This record gives sequence, structure tokens and C-alpha cells, in this order.
Amino acid sequence: MTTTNPWLAAAEALIPLALEEDLGRGGPPWLPGDVTGSACVPAGRTGSAWIEARQAGVVCGLPIVREVFGRVAEDAPLEVRCLVDDGATVAAGQRLVELDGSLRAILAGERTALNFLQRLSGVATSAAALVALAGPRLQVLDTRKTTPGWRQLEKLAVRAGGAGNHRLGLHDMYLIKENHIRAAGGLARAVEAARAQRAAAGRPEMALELEVETLDELRQALELGVDWIMLDNFSAEQIAPAVALAAGRARLEVSGGIQGDRLAALARAGVDLVSVGALTHSARAFDCSLLVRENGA
Repeated sequence: MTTTNPWLAAAEALIPLALEEDLGRGGPPWLPGDVTGSACVPAGRTGSAWIEARQAGVVCGLPIVREVFGRVAEDAPLEVRCLVDDGATVAAGQRLVELDGSLRAILAGERTALNFLQRLSGVATSAAALVALAGPRLQVLDTRKTTPGWRQLEKLAVRAGGAGNHRLGLHDMYLIKENHIRAAGGLARAVEAARAQRAAAGRPEMALELEVETLDELRQALELGVDWIMLDNFSAEQIAPAVALAAGRARLEVSGGIQGDRLAALARAGVDLVSVGALTHSARAFDCSLLVRENGA
């Protein structure tokens, strides 16, 4: 699959894997793919179907839905119409996709298409809810706590919900954390080593962030001129002194088990960013279903 669509590019390896998981590699000619569908649905029978939201939320991943049904249809006629755009806010009961054509193809692709749609729309809906709680000043970011193999897709879903992406992986920014500091022999040594490597690589644009766990470490970070600092597991009582100490000299990010009920307070305190692993590792699946109607029914 060669495409410039970011969703399809991110899912290039996942779509065939997911279809193979569900349909298998096939078998003897009399037992291909979806054995229930081939047994119960006569070859060539056509009909219509639609995917319907069962809850309100933000929908995304529709290009993948279209691609999945296109692959299972093969030479069978199947038209897929997306009724909303990715990132759209929808109501419970709203139709998202309509399909017309081969009933065997529709049934063969149903679960794989819904798995992608439910997971990605669930992440987007979770992101939108946290962004609403945070307000316009506090930026909500994701983390690397993603489903293995799904990182790019889940980070696209985070953006569809209005939140932002932290680093994609270990390769695209420096984030010096507690274990790096210990292994390097101290906070200052870790920062100096990262800066030296960044300069040697000729990559001055790469962001450098430092995680601190105490106000004393925050003070050291500011003295070193670090301009992006993560306050890890700071209590509510520690946030105001940290913001006052930084006094605008660095962007302050808060992380560590942040729940939605803390976001408004963090925004009022003057924090710039909050990273929330639950955006991806604990997002609930978006509730939607596919319903079929045979032609003439």
C-alpha cells in the first residue's frame, strides 16, 4: 500500500496483519476465510449496511475502515461511503459509514474495521474530554505508553481529539529522566552530555527536556539553562512554588498519574503542559456497531 494518507501510512503493516488474524490464511477451496459467512450467505448476495455510533464522541480512523472493506471485497462490488470526516464530533445514534454491495465482504471485514474504528475513536474521544477540562492555556500531551505497533495511529488519534503529541520515540528528542541522571553520575553531567551529543550531531533543533523530582533539582535545572522541565509526580502543594521558582524561564510540564480533575487547577497555577499516559494506555473503546440489511428486506 503506497499512500500519502497519514492514517493508511501508519496502518500499512497493521491492516494485513489484522485481516490475517481474523480471516486466517484461507484453506481448501471449500473453506476460505470467513467460514460462517461463506456457509450462511449465498455467493453474490448483496445488501446494505451502516456503522452507527452508540455514544457521543470524536470519530477517527475512517480511511482505515474504507481500506479494510476494500481489501476484503477484492473483486466483489462494494461501495463504502463515509458520512463524517475524521475528527468530527458525533452524537449517539448517528450514522458514520454506509456500505452497499457484497454481504459476504461486509461480514468478513466487519470486526477488523470496527476494531480500528473503536480503538482510535476511543483515544480521540478521551483526548477531547481532557482538552475540554484543561482549557485553552494548558496543553495536553500524550506519552510513549502506547499499544505496541500502534504508536503512530494512536498519536494521530490524540491529535484528532485536539491534544498534542510528545516525542514519537527515543529517537526524536532528548528527555533526561531519573535513571539517565543516575547512570550519568548526576543531573549536570547528564544535561552536558546530551547537549554535547546534540551539538556533535549537528541537530540543534532537537528538543531537550529534563525531568526533575524536587524543587532543588528544578533550581539546578534552571541554573543550567534548561528551558523545558518536567515536574514528575509533584504534589498539588509543590506546583505553585515550582511555577514561582521558574518565573517563566522554562516551560513547565507536569506528569505522573494526572487525572482530569487536576487539569483546571494546573492551568490556574500556570503550568504550561501536562502529559497523560492514560490518553492511550487506558482509553475506552468508542461504542459503535455495524448493522446489515439484505436487499429487498
